[in-house]
Amino acid sequence: MFVLIVGGGRTGAQLASLLVAQKHEVHLVEGRGDVLARIHRELPTEVIYEGNTTDPDVLEQAGIKRAGVLAACTSSDADNLVLCYLARTIYNVPRTIARVNNPSNAWLFDQKFQVDVALNQAEILASLIEEEMSLGDMMTLLKIRRGRYSLVEEKIPAGAKAVGLAIKDLSLPEHCVIAAIIRKGEVIVPRGITQFEVGDEVLAITDHQGAEQLATLFARPSIDQPPAEGLQPRRHRKNITNKRGLRRYS
Repeated sequence: MFVLIVGGGRTGAQLASLLVAQKHEVHLVEGRGDVLARIHRELPTEVIYEGNTTDPDVLEQAGIKRAGVLAACTSSDADNLVLCYLARTIYNVPRTIARVNNPSNAWLFDQKFQVDVALNQAEILASLIEEEMSLGDMMTLLKIRRGRYSLVEEKIPAGAKAVGLAIKDLSLPEHCVIAAIIRKGEVIVPRGITQFEVGDEVLAITDHQGAEQLATLFARPSIDQPPAEGLQPRRHRKNITNKRGLRRYS
């Protein structure tokens, strides 16, 4: 895949470095002298194109006409929006990705400016924190369909509500599928009658609602458990001394 990255700051340079390592064809456009001096030490010379990041002539020299993806990573939200708009409307680039520098401008990064994916670091961080707080021990392995669905994994602890239940009895939401169960190192293809056991590692594809329901079913039991059936709380004996000085207990 040929990826054109515009903006050689830390985000753009790191992205270029990762893609080069993965054997993708990458060109990076940057016009600031101090930034160019740094990225020439970090990236192969043939990757770097010098010039105004919004100049069509510079972009064409960098290969925008044949780019499969344009990643607008400049420090200017206005430039990033212009780059995505030009890439789609003038050069028919199939995929556009833009960095959001100021979260208050995030509402602009949509299809009106031909932005397919907007990377808003503040929003991503807030989403990750919310997800970690709401899903407990569940781990998100992969986001699918722009984050609408996730591949999640959780190991079932002793005492979880799902232990001993069959998949068909869970009443899972429509957009929640148990994809696989790893039990004692072996992969089990889940079926409706498959029952969960302690120690099972469950992989599921689900939306956020389904992930929350799975997190509840697979959660560790609460520390505050009611006393076991048949056991009564211990009574404290009262030490009473009567008028004759004799003690008795109640």
